[in-house]
Amino acid sequence: MTEDPELVARADEADAGIRTGLDRVVAGSSRIFSWAIFAAFAIAVIEIFARYVFNKPTFWAHETTTFLIAAIFLVGGPIALARDRHIRVRVIYDAVSPQRRRWLDILNSSIALVFFAGLAYAGWIMSSKAVFTPTGEIRLEGTGTAWNPPTPALLKMLVLFCVALMFVQTLLHLINAIRRKVPDTDGER
Repeated sequence: MTEDPELVARADEADAGIRTGLDRVVAGSSRIFSWAIFAAFAIAVIEIFARYVFNKPTFWAHETTTFLIAAIFLVGGPIALARDRHIRVRVIYDAVSPQRRRWLDILNSSIALVFFAGLAYAGWIMSSKAVFTPTGEIRLEGTGTAWNPPTPALLKMLVLFCVALMFVQTLLHLINAIRRKVPDTDGER
C-alpha cells in the first residue's frame, strides 16, 4: 500500500511546530481523539433514527454527545500547543530578529506559566468539589437528570489534567527557548 505524497506532506507540515517529546505524544494522541468526533456523530444519528423513525427517543444520547464534544474541545488546547498552532499575533514576532524572537518566546512562556498555574489552581478547586463531598467521601458530581452520568465531574477533572499538561508543555518550551542558541546578528546586542 502506497502513501499519498500530498497527505504525507500535510502531516509533516502539521507536525512542523513540535518541539519536545511530550509534544510529539500529545500531537499523536489527536488521531485517537478524532474518533470521539465520529462517535458523537454516530450517537446523534442513532438518536435521530430512534426519535423520529421508531418514536423511541433515548435518554442518554444528548448527554453523551455533549460530553464527547466538550472533552474534544478541552483536549484541543494541549494539542494546539504541542503543534504550535495556538492563536498568536505575529506582527511583532515576524518583524524582529531571531535573537529577539528567542526573548519573546521566553517572555511568552513565562507569562503562560503564570496563567496555567492560576488555571490549574482553579481547576483543582473545581474538580475536587466535583469529586469529593464536604465530608471527604468520593462521590462524582452527576448531571441531575434521570440517567445522571458523572460527566460534570469527569469534565472538571479533564480541565485540570489539560491545564496541568499545558503547564508542563509550556515549561519545556521555556527551557528550550532558554537553551536555544541564536547566532548574533550585526547591530543587535
